[in-house]
Amino acid sequence: QLQLVESGGGLVQPGGSLRLSCAAVGFELNYFAIGWFRQAPGKEREGVACISESNDSTYYEGAAKGRFTISRDNAKNTVYLQMNGLKPEDTGVYYCAADSRLVDDSGQAMCVIPLRPDFGSWGQGTQVTVSA
Repeated sequence: QLQLVESGGGLVQPGGSLRLSCAAVGFELNYFAIGWFRQAPGKEREGVACISESNDSTYYEGAAKGRFTISRDNAKNTVYLQMNGLKPEDTGVYYCAADSRLVDDSGQAMCVIPLRPDFGSWGQGTQVTVSA
């Protein structure tokens, strides 16, 4: 199983920003579509954003649109989630996950839309708490 390691979570005030990182260990992350998910206490895990291998196209679920940005740095084998304008309802454990089930005509991994928490490989998660 592929190993992913998230970092960058923490406590932030409403309106603040955080940048989460998802690093791959032992494999090249750029050959996969990478998704960010989150899970609030007592709630199901939900999709936040995804970046495909093909042309680095991106997708955001409703709550993330306009506030979050997903990107990748292949040289660092890392995918980022920049989160701005954070709200208390953004609180939860954030996970990154790798997927290669859907590929385009060039064989490059694409995001499966809508995002569902059925990706093949997951990190351990990083806690994000938005509170005054």
